[in-house]
Amino acid sequence: MRRHRGSRSAARTLAASLLLALGLSSAAVAQSDTDPAGAAQVDPNLQIYPTPPAKLVYSLHSDDFTVRVRRPGGPWRDLYEYNIKVDQDRPHDASLVQFDFRGTVEVAVQKNNGDFRRVEVRPRRNAVKTTVKGGVVYFTLDRPQNLSVEFDGDRLGNLHILAGEPIAPPAPGPGVVVYGPGLHVPPDGATSFPAVSNQTIYLAGGALMQGVFQPTKVENLKIIGHGMFLESDQLVVQDSTNVLVEGPTFLNPVHGAMACSSSRQVRFHDVKAFGKGAWSDGINVFACQDVDIDRAFIRTSDDSVAIYATRKNGVGDTRRVRVSRSIFWPDVAHAMFVGLHGDSAKPNTLQDIVFDDIDVLNLDEDDPEYEGAMAISAGDTNTVRDVTFSNIRVDHVEEGKLINLRVVYNAKYNTSPGLLIDGVHFRNVSYTGSGWAGPSIIAGYAPDRPVRNVTFDNVTIAGRKLTGPAPEILEVGPYVSGLSFK
Repeated sequence: MRRHRGSRSAARTLAASLLLALGLSSAAVAQSDTDPAGAAQVDPNLQIYPTPPAKLVYSLHSDDFTVRVRRPGGPWRDLYEYNIKVDQDRPHDASLVQFDFRGTVEVAVQKNNGDFRRVEVRPRRNAVKTTVKGGVVYFTLDRPQNLSVEFDGDRLGNLHILAGEPIAPPAPGPGVVVYGPGLHVPPDGATSFPAVSNQTIYLAGGALMQGVFQPTKVENLKIIGHGMFLESDQLVVQDSTNVLVEGPTFLNPVHGAMACSSSRQVRFHDVKAFGKGAWSDGINVFACQDVDIDRAFIRTSDDSVAIYATRKNGVGDTRRVRVSRSIFWPDVAHAMFVGLHGDSAKPNTLQDIVFDDIDVLNLDEDDPEYEGAMAISAGDTNTVRDVTFSNIRVDHVEEGKLINLRVVYNAKYNTSPGLLIDGVHFRNVSYTGSGWAGPSIIAGYAPDRPVRNVTFDNVTIAGRKLTGPAPEILEVGPYVSGLSFK
């Protein structure tokens, strides 16, 4: 039910007064023209966020699906269906909904345009079982998770479901800034929102940010909450220490969504990004140490996660990066990519990098130079050492390679070939065989620029355990030593 404009205005005024009484920042009450009713849900175990403000409610909406959610036995609650853009090669409209819950919820999805014969919910390992009644798909969730709902194999016009765990707002106090539901723009014509040391910035569900944070030379900063960034620039953590970004979603970022550069102790948790723009990487790591990426869901038209040494404003080595419990869907390029950029004049090392518990829902890349769900391309005299890919599940490949390990000279980006890849471990890696994957490859560049000590432990491709090089599955080029298979 739509409220009258006067009711919304009165409610906003009351909310603003309450927030000011609590001593929150003025950003907390920078509300736009939106219905605040959805922000005040009484059930803490099922949080439905408000629709966008009136001037955006239609332009952001997708009519392809109607989605509802409820606690078992409770009333059905409507969700707002966002339109998102996917796949730079074949631009297409897809859909997205978001809610938070604890315990168990039931979800109902109605496809609004045409009949369907089958429906699939991925990742498959989550084993979400569906029932169909009267053309509506029903399923139950007993834990927070991110999903893709696909009708008749349509992976372009699909529905993304972000079923999250609630993030409680921080207690009011010094250094606490709250952006409530509604539209927010940076102050005074700036291109980014302010962020300083020793701050906790909370983006409430339903907060729509037309701009981004770019914290520079800060420490002890938290940016948390399930707000959304709309067509924003990249959120870059630059020259900073102890920064947490947890919860936000990036819709159609202009280029990349998130990055850290020359920083330490950076955590990107429960972050989501969807877009089709050129160079729309999900998360970049430039010359950082002690980085933790956990529970990401990234569908973009470039690398899902790319880990480099010296690059742009990041200078130096990259060490101790952990990427875990995430879902990647690169409509273009790599899912997991390491090593291309560095400093030929002052060679860098990338070391101690772990990818664990990752689902790759799809991979598509036509250029052999950039193919690989799991890829290391050591360039710019980089040394890449001690990289682990464990518990990786690749679901579908349109075109590309499962594994691509090479010391390279990329004429477009590099000023010298890479120096060395040493110590790469693949453990419990599986590819279902759906789609058409080209042969994986391992190759050095020259006798003094080799690949060494690569281990395959329980790697299965289309149900076949990898026990050695094999035609159409794994090619081993020159200057490779120390291969082992278990």
